[in-house]
Amino acid sequence: MALDPLTGIFEVGKSLIDKLIPDPNLRAQSAQKLLEMKQNGELAQLAADKELMLAQADINKIEAASPLTFISGARPAIIWVCGAGLAVAYVIGPLIEWGSALFQHPIVAPKIDVGALTPLLTGVLGLSALRSFDKFQGSASK
Repeated sequence: MALDPLTGIFEVGKSLIDKLIPDPNLRAQSAQKLLEMKQNGELAQLAADKELMLAQADINKIEAASPLTFISGARPAIIWVCGAGLAVAYVIGPLIEWGSALFQHPIVAPKIDVGALTPLLTGVLGLSALRSFDKFQGSASK
């Protein structure tokens, strides 16, 4: 394998194509597409993104191991706030409105912008390609 990360990724992709695609014509088309991606710099961007995610994961490990609550407790606090917001938006709010309508005293529950909470929560929880990458590498936690 080459020392250049881009060439290494290209070789891995080519070997996966050879192993996973039995049809010779489709295999040739896939290899051509991979070569085009390499030439367009898309693979370089993917390699840079992967390195950035791995660096962020290392920072996350250091932050989580900190004895200071304001450092190690920041992620759990964000998760609890997002979880509470989602609970109000999808469970508690509708139940309040339904229950109050039953007693003919309608109450309108506060509306929470879930569109702002969801990307924050998925980012904090690491629900991204990095989790799939960990599983693929066999380093995912149980």
